[in-house]
Amino acid sequence: MYSLHSYGQMLADAPRVRAYTAALRHTVRPGSVVLDLGCGPGVFALLACQLGARRVYAVEPDNAIELGREAAKANGFADRIEFFQKMSTEITLPEKADVIVSDLRGVLPWYRSHIPSIVDASRRLLAPNGVLLPRRDILWAAIVEAPERYHELTGPWQAHGFDLNAATRCVTNTWRKARIEPHELLVQPACWARLDYSEIETPDIRAEISWQAARSGTAHGIAVWFDSELIDDIGFSNAPGAAESIYGQGLFPFSRPVEVAEGNRIHLKISADFVRNDYVWRWETDFPKASLKQSTFFGAPLSASQLRKRANNYAPVMNDDGSIVRFVLSQMNGTYSIETIAKKLSEQFAVRNEDDALTLVAEISEKYSQ
Repeated sequence: MYSLHSYGQMLADAPRVRAYTAALRHTVRPGSVVLDLGCGPGVFALLACQLGARRVYAVEPDNAIELGREAAKANGFADRIEFFQKMSTEITLPEKADVIVSDLRGVLPWYRSHIPSIVDASRRLLAPNGVLLPRRDILWAAIVEAPERYHELTGPWQAHGFDLNAATRCVTNTWRKARIEPHELLVQPACWARLDYSEIETPDIRAEISWQAARSGTAHGIAVWFDSELIDDIGFSNAPGAAESIYGQGLFPFSRPVEVAEGNRIHLKISADFVRNDYVWRWETDFPKASLKQSTFFGAPLSASQLRKRANNYAPVMNDDGSIVRFVLSQMNGTYSIETIAKKLSEQFAVRNEDDALTLVAEISEKYSQ
């Protein structure tokens, strides 16, 4: 979920806000039904009401939705906005939406459940001939010479006189948000994907890109960004050199810097697979004298003992923490209060004190109760 600070940054991102405001002005009509998907504090929902929407459905699983409810009351729109604190895939609406507006991206559109949520909403919740905002995102990539960004990533693990190459392998198999300047590009940007949100059928992506180096230099990674088309002639971009936005660019670092000569051919295979509400990225880059294969699968330290517990033939035995959770869940039958369950938990298990028991039961209740 986004933090409240992140929501504030979104509102302070002038190009983004101007584009979404203009797109809503062109699509919301008096009497429209609007779905604000991932509404956060509800600003798009408020704007839709201001533009004449008859009904707005605002969906947000995070507690930031409470700010939206308060804002709806404060601005006189509480009677026109209905809030759902759930995932959009878990709701049904009494009517189809004429407009669905969302910005569930991270730095890139492949962010958590963004694409599965859009696919589901388009199929179930959008009226025939309804409008999706955004309409599409166009993805670009370029090989970059970015020594400062690369050093920020790898430098800490190459100091102190110790061999810390294991950590370097991890950090260079992890992509990150970065600020890339136009002069750092070693090639002309190449378009590698078009996400037409009304047509997407899978959250995964696979693409191949080829470049010819425009100048000689040292290649440190691949910069990736998107141009967003909300509706005709209205959108924004987080490309290098565009007005600074909350998105930045994505930087997929190379496992080692590679020297490139002007005219060299560089070939990239890039893919992302949606696994357990997140993405596993792979990028394989071929240079004239080097071939690099990388994946975020190798971007986190892996404990052999933890991996063993995921093996198909492993026979798990519940530990003490699991027994505590099982006990709490067994008491959540609509009969006992959180306070009562916490007291019973303290009596039966070696929980440090009743305050700790109360906190634990409340957390489990928040996650699993209706």
